Amino acid sequence: MDTLRLTRRAALAGLGATSALAALPLRASAGATPAELLDRIAWGLLALQPTGATALGVDTGEHAALRGRLDDRSPAGVEAHRRFLAGALDELGRVPLAGLDPALLTSIAVTQSAFRTALDGMALPYGVATIGSWRNTPYGVIQNVGAWLDVPQMFEGDQPVRDAADAAAYLARLAAMPAQLDGETWRIRRAREGGLVPPDFLLDKTITGITRSIAEAAKPDGPLIAPLLRKTVAIPGPWGAEATRIATGAIIPALERQLAELRAQRGVATGAAGMLTRPHGEEWYAWGLRAGTTTRRSPAEIHAMGRAQLAELQGQMDVILKSLGLSSGSVAERAAALQLRPEYAFSSDDAGRRQIVAYMQGKIDAIRPRLPQAFRSLVRGNLEIHRMPQAEEPGAPAAYGGPGSIDGRIPGKIWVNLGDPSIHNKVTIPDLVFHEGIPGHVWQGEYAQRLPLIRSILAFNAYSEGWALYAEQLADELGMYDGDPAGRLGYLMGLAWRAVRLVVDTGIHALGWSRERALAEFVAATGLPMANAASEVDRYCAWPGQACGYKLGQTEINLQRDRAKRALGPRFDLRDFDQAVVDGGNVPLDVLAQNVGRYIAAV
Repeated sequence: MDTLRLTRRAALAGLGATSALAALPLRASAGATPAELLDRIAWGLLALQPTGATALGVDTGEHAALRGRLDDRSPAGVEAHRRFLAGALDELGRVPLAGLDPALLTSIAVTQSAFRTALDGMALPYGVATIGSWRNTPYGVIQNVGAWLDVPQMFEGDQPVRDAADAAAYLARLAAMPAQLDGETWRIRRAREGGLVPPDFLLDKTITGITRSIAEAAKPDGPLIAPLLRKTVAIPGPWGAEATRIATGAIIPALERQLAELRAQRGVATGAAGMLTRPHGEEWYAWGLRAGTTTRRSPAEIHAMGRAQLAELQGQMDVILKSLGLSSGSVAERAAALQLRPEYAFSSDDAGRRQIVAYMQGKIDAIRPRLPQAFRSLVRGNLEIHRMPQAEEPGAPAAYGGPGSIDGRIPGKIWVNLGDPSIHNKVTIPDLVFHEGIPGHVWQGEYAQRLPLIRSILAFNAYSEGWALYAEQLADELGMYDGDPAGRLGYLMGLAWRAVRLVVDTGIHALGWSRERALAEFVAATGLPMANAASEVDRYCAWPGQACGYKLGQTEINLQRDRAKRALGPRFDLRDFDQAVVDGGNVPLDVLAQNVGRYIAAV
């Protein structure tokens, strides 16, 4: 098995090859049609982000080498991304737009918007500026960001192992992980030297998580090796032994180097929660809000919007709570009390964890027959529900989800946090699965996969999360809460939770709130348990601006729906509107308005 003995030098060469490949598509673009150019740009981007090719299931045939590579997270890797984006924008800027069909014009506009926003983020002195994604952060490694989380989750979920070549690709990625970790460590060290240190409470969670990752890295039942052993049961070869050698000799030392840097940061960290007190913090937050909302709304405007929507939602919640016999105390206190009733709870053991997954699956099964009332054309909704990796759970939200591969061989996932089962109950679960699964992220993502490849890669937080909130609204409109007032209360709680995000995110990063103030505001507004509140608030601290995309996105979709109703009158059909929104793909909010305008004109 000498071909499997990839050294750290070989892993670094693999990262370098990935960066070099990204330059190839644009050099060959002379004389290409606009559609061909977009396709070449897509493949160039996947060469820089090869795990994205695996998630989409397109790392096959001539692109099969991508399956064994990881993205380069070193400063050199960031510079390779920057050069690629600048070159792609230059090429797109030369495309004559006259006479192009609307769908192609939309794809060009979407790509340009995503690339310009990412370049502006990369010009900031620190942080992770993703390209058409949602996980922008000033902190290169934190409780919910970093290779220590991303690689194990990819191995568990997306990485296919169907033959010996796939098993070798798994090992190649495993061998590339130390270089990826070291690239991150170099960047966060440089950020610390420039004055950027995360809050102490985030560092505590991160240090705990990475310490656990080190302890589990070389274990046969650990998150790096167990997926390989499970997936190679019928594939002869010393796969487990080779993986153990790589984990012991290279990955654990790299994790220990990263841990040492995080401990150095913890030694000088403070409890300041937001960006206001950090170098270039106001500038970084302005960009984070722009990337997270695809708007130029100010923190003050967003804060006021959140306060107003929260008050309206709590008025609706109050009516339901009184109908359930809860009339004493604040809306949040009564909502919290309802969730503690035994008929809505699950046991805090493995049996309870299984019951939670089964209850989630039951809600997905129940909404499927109603979807023809909301869409003209149905996608498959290929979905599985899995517990997220346990090392991730302490710093993770209650759940998250997304679509599977384009070819359908890898299902979409809802990753559910089952570390503390008490954060889930029958009041809040329906809203959660409609958001993450169907007709939310998994459902919408399958429509996006019908579009050109570049559109499957690029996602805009305000549209993605706005659609997922709108999907919760559709579930209510489709009658999923008929006869279930507690479930409908959970839906309204979910909306209130997203409204208070506008308040808390801007409070932390623009108004200088402490973590304690943010927690108090969150709990007072939502009635969610403190365990949920801590996970949520810590997430806002790590991803400034991202949490504001949800309610702003849903608000814009509803504004566009109202616009269509006014314009079309009796010709308005919900199925046609929803189809226009999902068929237009994942777009910035201004492009969404253009797509709806074309739908209105067509009707």
